[in-house]
Amino acid sequence: MKMQRLTPLLAAGSTIALLAGCANNVGWFQEAGASLDTGSFGNATMNNTQIQSGEKSYVIDLAGRFSGEVEDTVNFAFNSAQLDETARAVLRHQAVWIRQFPEVRFKVFGHTDLVGSNAYNKRLGLRRARAVVSYLSSLGISRSRLQAVVSHGENQPIVVTEDRERRNRRTVTEVSGFVQNHPLILNGKYAEVIFREYVTSAVPPPGFETLTETGAGG
Repeated sequence: MKMQRLTPLLAAGSTIALLAGCANNVGWFQEAGASLDTGSFGNATMNNTQIQSGEKSYVIDLAGRFSGEVEDTVNFAFNSAQLDETARAVLRHQAVWIRQFPEVRFKVFGHTDLVGSNAYNKRLGLRRARAVVSYLSSLGISRSRLQAVVSHGENQPIVVTEDRERRNRRTVTEVSGFVQNHPLILNGKYAEVIFREYVTSAVPPPGFETLTETGAGG
């Protein structure tokens, strides 16, 4: 009788150990949409209602996601619009994210530090923004999706100082809206984006084994 009582416990323990192992990248058993429910979408009905009523902006929602999921800023050497390897690495990550959302447009804002005249820095900020646009284009991002290239020059420093400051010498990439006349831009344009991600979220990443009922029972 004792052995009969222990058997279910041992089986349960094996199941727990298996699931724990899967949590450590041994298997994949994530339901569709699990990775999307991070709080940024909220309750589906409420989200759709707010989008349709204009109370919530899908552009703002995606802009928050972009800045939260990838680095949106690259920095430059003094008096330079050349992209170094660190900047190019950041822009490659941006391009991966941008390619997932063919409906979305972006703006690139150029900035400088406070050394030099305002007029010169305005032009320098523009050259930096154009360098970013050019590099993103070389990675397969259509220039038509980069809605505008804007320079703020020295007018929006992160660190207010008259000295050279690398953190001020930057570009910032931001979501600006949706591409007009894109085939996916219908009344349900936001739903199209969410649904596409919902479907792909259930696909296990490379190297994962799908957890099956047979495997769970082993």
